[in-house]
Amino acid sequence: GTRRNDRARAIDDEEQDTDRQTDRPTEAERGRERSKKASMTLTLETANENVKNTQYAVRGEIVQIAAKLAAEGKKIIYCNIGNPQSLGQKPITFFRQVIALCDCPSLLESDDVGKLFPEDAIARAKDLLANCKGGTGAYSMSKGIQACREAIARGIERRDGFPSNPDSIFITDGASPGVHMCMKVLLRNETDAILTPIPQYPLYSATLTLYGGSLAPYYLDESNSWGLGLPELESSIKKAREDGKEVRAIVVINPGNPTGQVLSLDNQKAIVEFCKKEKLILLADEVYQDNIYAEGKEFNSFKKVLRSMGDDYKDVQLISFMSTSKGFYGECGRRGGYMEMVGFDDGVGGLMNKIASVNLCSNTAGQILMSLVMDPPKEGDASYGLYVQERDAILSSLKRRAKTIVSSLNKLEGVSCNDAEGAMYAFPTITIPQKAQDAAKEQGRKPDALYCIELLKKTGVCVVPGSGFGQKEGTFHFRTTFLPSEEDFPEIVKGLTEFHEEFMKKYA
Repeated sequence: GTRRNDRARAIDDEEQDTDRQTDRPTEAERGRERSKKASMTLTLETANENVKNTQYAVRGEIVQIAAKLAAEGKKIIYCNIGNPQSLGQKPITFFRQVIALCDCPSLLESDDVGKLFPEDAIARAKDLLANCKGGTGAYSMSKGIQACREAIARGIERRDGFPSNPDSIFITDGASPGVHMCMKVLLRNETDAILTPIPQYPLYSATLTLYGGSLAPYYLDESNSWGLGLPELESSIKKAREDGKEVRAIVVINPGNPTGQVLSLDNQKAIVEFCKKEKLILLADEVYQDNIYAEGKEFNSFKKVLRSMGDDYKDVQLISFMSTSKGFYGECGRRGGYMEMVGFDDGVGGLMNKIASVNLCSNTAGQILMSLVMDPPKEGDASYGLYVQERDAILSSLKRRAKTIVSSLNKLEGVSCNDAEGAMYAFPTITIPQKAQDAAKEQGRKPDALYCIELLKKTGVCVVPGSGFGQKEGTFHFRTTFLPSEEDFPEIVKGLTEFHEEFMKKYA
């Protein structure tokens, strides 16, 4: 009996040594962890199921792998997210000058302020500070600084040719919080559904999951430049209702993300007509409105389209979203945005204001920046020349880069990519060999995720698998920005081409 006990102790010691060598927790450590969890109120197992089920692909697994590779010294080119200034895009000078003066008002008292800042930036900063009690360090009204909302309304009126009410505008920390606010008010339970494009920006699927609603997908037509077809909308809403869902709204992203299409005016009118017929709220994501590249294409806001269709459509409810993060300004970290509500009564406005009040207010620098984006220097202003020069240089470069990336992708075996008519992304379809699909299945991954991870490890280029945005069954895609500098593009294209050739041979 003593010898058996000695052998048992020796085996236990050996197992503990093995655990330590392989960094696996010992049985004693596992026991302590179980005991610790048992005494905790909140653990992963007891957390909100909606939060656990929420997915956001553009900051998902592949970005975590990229961060690990970067920590090991590998050069990473982040093409996974529309973050222009992180990839070298310069800020618009006038915007930064006004913010600098607002954040440090003592500069305005200096005798040399006129030598450092143009007169229109000084005047704009003084006007903003006069209407912002306590300056940028104080809370504002929950909807946003009145002067900033008035500037945004002026910009909307100039853009559309129709009046805009500052009291219908909520300034938010980027466009995303506006979407969150709407989902909180719209969604009552999982029976409530929202028509959402596939592919889609995963903010929408994420917020629908988070707030307990349902996604009713409608598929964009890749064979028709990612067009939005009315028969598809009708089929989608019919199916959702047959499944017992109450469809309350439709999301339309124009220009498209991740697909880059720009809707035609006729298409937009048909969507408004559809909303009227089906009594749907139109949620218009228009954050890329300044990013139009294709010849013959132009941006028309849904507000302009709706108002131009006359009084017969005055009861159609619309919420449009805008941001400082995209366009030619690319001020992602400033977290500026707004939503404009059209066709809602004061009761709904009060609910939105209640949610805004819970958050106190959005950040004041972002509010100021949003007002500057919508109300920039005018012809004759001191800063106008430089503003136009910077704006046009950025947009013309983006247009060249869009053409370069699409052309390069279309040269690859089994890859097809529609033109990037707008926004900041290309979304190619890729043919993935069966052998690669089998390898992905063994790893518990989607085939396009396998492709993107291998691309990242080989080249350092970080893109997002199409499965994170939604796609038709049996198709595979990835989304890449074309935001890296033009100087970096030859390296990116060369690396992507060589990787793709190797990938296709490896899994042939």
